[in-house]
Amino acid sequence: MTKPMLPADFDRSSPTYLIETVDGLASAIDTVAGGARETHRFLRYGWFAAALAAYGGQARTVIVSRAGAPVITLPITRFGPALLRLAAVPGCYWPFRSFPVRQDVGPEAFEHLLDVLAPMMTALRIGPVYDDDPALCLLRIAAQARGWTAMPRDVAESFVLDMDGARAEGAWPRGSTLKKNRFHEKHLAAHGVPGWDFVAGEGWTGQAFDELATIERASWIAERTDGSDAKFTDDGHGGFWRAAAQDPVLAQMMWAAVLRIDGAPAAFSFDLNVGTLKYAIANSYVPIFAKHSPGKLLYYRNLVRAIDDGMKRVDWGAGDSGYKRTIGAEAGPMIRDWLFVRPGVASAIARVLRGRWAKSGQGRPS
Repeated sequence: MTKPMLPADFDRSSPTYLIETVDGLASAIDTVAGGARETHRFLRYGWFAAALAAYGGQARTVIVSRAGAPVITLPITRFGPALLRLAAVPGCYWPFRSFPVRQDVGPEAFEHLLDVLAPMMTALRIGPVYDDDPALCLLRIAAQARGWTAMPRDVAESFVLDMDGARAEGAWPRGSTLKKNRFHEKHLAAHGVPGWDFVAGEGWTGQAFDELATIERASWIAERTDGSDAKFTDDGHGGFWRAAAQDPVLAQMMWAAVLRIDGAPAAFSFDLNVGTLKYAIANSYVPIFAKHSPGKLLYYRNLVRAIDDGMKRVDWGAGDSGYKRTIGAEAGPMIRDWLFVRPGVASAIARVLRGRWAKSGQGRPS
C-alpha cells in the first residue's frame, strides 16, 4: 500500500484545539478551503451544498479551530442503516470526495478530530479519493495513533498529463498531430461551419448546460447505458453542476470547450481548472461526426488554450487509459475508497470483514 505523503511544512507543536459540531454546512468551509492546497480549493461550501441539493442528505459540519481560526472543516452525512451509525463525506465523485484542510495542519489536529468523532459514529467513509490526498494522509496517521482501523478498497488508477514537462522536451502537440488534426477539421467542415469556443464564469447559463446535455443525450452514453452517469442531463448529474455554478468562485473554475457545427452543439470537453491544474471531468460528442474525431480535435484545442492560460498539468482521472496515454498521460496515484472504523468492538468486527470490503472494489490495474 502506498505510504502516506505529508505536507512538508505542517506545524509539529501542540496548540490548543477547539472542536465544534454545527447542523448543516458551516460558512467556515470556505475559509479553510481558501487556505488548502491549491488543488483542493474547489472543496467549498457551494460544492457540498450542490451535492446535498442533487443527491439528498442532511449534513453536519465538524470544525477544528486553532488559535481561534478554523483549520479543518469536515462535512458529514449519514448513510446505511441508522443502527450502524455510519457517516460519509458528501460531495461529487468528480474529481474526488474529500474535505478542506489548511496546508499548515499536522496529524495532531486529526487526532483531536477522531477523539470527537468516536462517540458520534461507528465509521467514517472518505472517498473515492487519491492516495496523496492531504486529508486522507493525515487521517491515516492519526487513525493509527488513536487505534482506528483504516480499510481501503481499490477504485481505479488515475492518469496525469505533465504539459510543462512535455513542452520542455520539445514542441507539444507534435507537428504530426497538428497536421492530422487539420486534415480532420477540413473534412469536418463538410458537415457545416465549425465553431469553437469556451465557457466559464458568468457563461454558465441555463442554455450552456442545456447544450452539454443535448450532446450527451445524442452520444454513446444514452445509447449504451441507462444514462445515469451523464454529467449534465436531468436524469444524470446535471442538478449537481447547475447548483455548483451558483457559487461564482466555482463557476469560474468550471470550464468547457465546445464545438458547434452551423451553430448546433456537436462536442464538448468539461474541466475544473484549479490554479495550474486542470481536472478533466467529462467529454462527449454527437456520433454523426465520429469519423472526423471531433472529441480529439476539441481536447487538443482545449489543451493548447490551457497552456496559453498558464496551466501545467491535466488530471485525467480514471478510466479509458488508451486515448489518455496517446496524448502523453502517465499513471498517477491510485484512487481508493476508505472506511475509518472507531476503536473497540467495531474495529474488531471491521478487521474480520476487511477482505470483503476490499473485494467490493474494482481491483488494481495490471
